[in-house]
Amino acid sequence: MSSYAIISLGGKQYRVQEGERLLVDRLRADEGATLQPRVLLVGGNGTPDLAPSTTVTARVVGHELGEKIRIGKYRRRTGYKKHTGHRSRLTRIEIESIGTKRAAAKAAAKPKAEKAEKVEKPAVAAKTETAPPEGYASMTIAQLSEAAAGWSREQVDAALEHERSGKARKGALAALESALEEKQ
Repeated sequence: MSSYAIISLGGKQYRVQEGERLLVDRLRADEGATLQPRVLLVGGNGTPDLAPSTTVTARVVGHELGEKIRIGKYRRRTGYKKHTGHRSRLTRIEIESIGTKRAAAKAAAKPKAEKAEKVEKPAVAAKTETAPPEGYASMTIAQLSEAAAGWSREQVDAALEHERSGKARKGALAALESALEEKQ
């Protein structure tokens, strides 16, 4: 018995095998894009696995319109007749593979993310070597505009960067930018 999987796409469940093509409700993916739907069950080689650690890879083949459905309304003896129609928007997908391990993909991605974080942290610390002056966080905008005249250029830059990354108070930004212009 060949291997199969039950996947969930668009709130519906489909039983799929490798190489199979099927029509599903319209997906937002472009033609040629690959996607990995949620796997609910994997079976076919022994007992079914209800908590699968495998993935299913599908490729979008194209977008199509379904068969036209005609709807007619009629009420006798009144002359009332109404006709409408409907065509579903569908996407044709092809199942490329069943069985890539999720755990291996997560394990491979995790160390890369940790390395990226380690590289970024020293760079951020190097940018903010100077901190805003003491008591900056509790200053009102009026106090800030008066005190900024006595600060060094680095302190004004640090306070401006802190303000942009945090609350971004309009009055504080304007006061710090004007103090920075005076320093130049």
